[in-house]
Amino acid sequence: MAEHSGRTLRWDIYEEHLNEGAFRWTQREKALDAPDYTLEEVAELEEPVAAHVDALVLGGEPVAKRLLVPALADEPERVVAAALALLGAEEPSGPAAVLAALPVAEPPALVALRRALELSSPAAIPADLPSLLKKEDGLPELFALVLDTLGSHGLTTAPLCTPFLAHPEPQVAAAALRAASRARLPLDSSVLQRALDSGEPALRDAAIVAGLLGGHRSAWAACQAVAESRTPGGRLPLLLLGMSGDERDVKRLLELLPDAKLQRDVLWALGFSGRMAAADACVELMRQKPVAALAGEAFSAITGLRLVEQYAAVREEEDDALPPLEEDDLDADLSAKPEDSLPLPQPDTVTAWWQETRQKLDVKQRYLAGQPFTPQALLEALVSAPMRRRHALALELALRSRGAILVPTRGFVSQQLATWKEARSVPASSISRPFAEGLRG
Repeated sequence: MAEHSGRTLRWDIYEEHLNEGAFRWTQREKALDAPDYTLEEVAELEEPVAAHVDALVLGGEPVAKRLLVPALADEPERVVAAALALLGAEEPSGPAAVLAALPVAEPPALVALRRALELSSPAAIPADLPSLLKKEDGLPELFALVLDTLGSHGLTTAPLCTPFLAHPEPQVAAAALRAASRARLPLDSSVLQRALDSGEPALRDAAIVAGLLGGHRSAWAACQAVAESRTPGGRLPLLLLGMSGDERDVKRLLELLPDAKLQRDVLWALGFSGRMAAADACVELMRQKPVAALAGEAFSAITGLRLVEQYAAVREEEDDALPPLEEDDLDADLSAKPEDSLPLPQPDTVTAWWQETRQKLDVKQRYLAGQPFTPQALLEALVSAPMRRRHALALELALRSRGAILVPTRGFVSQQLATWKEARSVPASSISRPFAEGLRG
């Protein structure tokens, strides 16, 4: 056993802290996209994560060298727990170890390291992190990590970011766009247009968001073009059409709703439109089993009706029998999805409730959880809405404020609440106008 500050270190206990921190971290990450978790409940999940990470930090240099540094090449969840502890250490050797791990890390580990870096304080970010952008043999994932980390902490500068906006690797160019938009750097219209025209959805989507944050009309045109193309892979552009709140955009989404390939993404978008026509369409789709739960979620988001008690249907037991081989989809994604936890609506009782409630609402009004959509309602929803929906709500707030208000909905709850409290102090007039208005170019 090793000595630390006059104490004998129990390696089995520190190993347990690392394992438990990793396990609790996994629970916390899943909850960020869950339809049945709230911000308050996620805060409770974070408490044990912080406790285990703090215990690892208190282990000091011996624990860092023997346990944490080797774990940086381990399973992703252990990578995050170890990196958080190293970045939180008082000794500079902790962040230095994370920096040294980056150039040799495999892509899955880089994803985990990026999360740890994004969640740490700006003071914990290694000062030499930007130097990794000069590595000629660096992986695209590494460059994207550096750019996203710098962007999330407000450390981006034009000289660092601009050379990567036209990078041949889409994920690097997308990260550069995210970093530039967070820093509110001006974007060259030709560079932006090339990204908007990309056949890679991730790059196109990053360009759309960056363009809208910068007030570029071309980004909105690209958004509408994706909807007109009726091709899969347009979840974000469709969502933005819904969030615009414009009746013409909602009509465009309703025209796409019968398309089975787009139906799930369109329902997601309609839930943020706040329009009664969208709620009407959702009521009809509650009777179609494959999308009933998604339709119910969107309806609840507009009307505020909670699908509990008489408004919720009892889920039938899944049939475990295997389908005939010729009917089996061998490429189907069988992994659990966040929407699997959505309540199933009871169509008859929901329809009856809607027929009565609809008469009291204004067809020209946009609604959020049953209340007229206002800046205050949007801010309040950011602390009360299900975790799964908060990322989109924060995006609308960012777009309405042209990037002035960025609530980090994947950050620690304390960080989120601090930004949210700042947002509540801004004049309502600064976020009252729909983000698709006032675009230039």
